[in-house]
Amino acid sequence: MATITEFLTASPERLINLLYGVAGRSSLTPKQRIRRVAYKLGMRSTQVLCGIGFHPSIQKLPDVIDALGYRSYEELAQERNTAFVEDVYVNLSIEDILALYESIKNQYPLIDMMQYLLPRRLAGIEQHIETTVNPLVIERYKKEMHAIYASGIAQIDFAEARLSNTHSGFRALINEVGIIVDTKLMPVGDIFFRDTVLPEEKRKLLKRGLVPLDFVRARLEDKNITERERLVLEEHLNSSTIQ
Repeated sequence: MATITEFLTASPERLINLLYGVAGRSSLTPKQRIRRVAYKLGMRSTQVLCGIGFHPSIQKLPDVIDALGYRSYEELAQERNTAFVEDVYVNLSIEDILALYESIKNQYPLIDMMQYLLPRRLAGIEQHIETTVNPLVIERYKKEMHAIYASGIAQIDFAEARLSNTHSGFRALINEVGIIVDTKLMPVGDIFFRDTVLPEEKRKLLKRGLVPLDFVRARLEDKNITERERLVLEEHLNSSTIQ
């Protein structure tokens, strides 16, 4: 049985070999061709589509695109994007997703593409979690979010959008502010002074010793912070003074 990694890392010659048997079959649609390849290799169609579609060199491989029956890269990319965005660990396993991020982490055109795709994909997963409260999906979601930051796929604008979200339950669920600080995507002060970051999120940063006491004192001078945040900050400041 083949894996998505084999497609993501294959040479152009190897990709053509993997597609042997469907190239030139004009009677087959792209979906039918992909389905046949997937069946032959013991894979799911979405794995094949995304494995080929997110291959770092796919735009430069017209023979591969043609072998799948697509008229252009754009047509392939549209189906690839839809499959990636809409899947919730059904046709693409968490292992597939992690392999995908590992494959593209140094491919800047694909990283730029992910800035557009990830918000839509994550919104769908989060909606699914809210509806089902499935612990398996929650664990996979956590792993995916860690990988997005650890691989460097998450860029400043992505983190800014996540931190600006006032409905931050999912951010708190995975301790996303801690991940952002750990990966050095943004300095801790930039996060700590935000009104949109919950007091409990800040408490986790404080417990880890990531926030200088001068920052805490400066934040307490802000008359507009919530009473809950003020209590968290004063509690930390008092305990630090006693120590």
